[in-house]
Amino acid sequence: QVQLVESGGDLVQSGGSLRLSCAASGFTFSGYAMRWYRQAPGKERELVAGITSVGGIKNYADSVKGRSTISRDNAKSTVYLQMNSLKPEDTAVYYCNARATVAGHQNDYWGQGTQVTVSS
Repeated sequence: QVQLVESGGDLVQSGGSLRLSCAASGFTFSGYAMRWYRQAPGKERELVAGITSVGGIKNYADSVKGRSTISRDNAKSTVYLQMNSLKPEDTAVYYCNARATVAGHQNDYWGQGTQVTVSS
């Protein structure tokens, strides 16, 4: 059974930091690109950061670039998102996503999300 379980969301003050974690199971984690998305109330889900299967390439949304770092530990089947200098506009539910093409079929898995709230 495929599972992505996010954790680490919290209520923090503006300027604070959080590290989100996403623990994966039920699939070959090291073969999947991993991404963090977020969705704020009344807004569409947006890509925050992504990392390739072996971690060689990372990309970030302009809104978090320079303040966030995505990383992964394939031995632990876990992806992380370190967020610093948090702003109220970072408030959202953060979702973990795993994606890969396996035998010609695109697998796309999602976690249930973790709430990040940044107070001003």
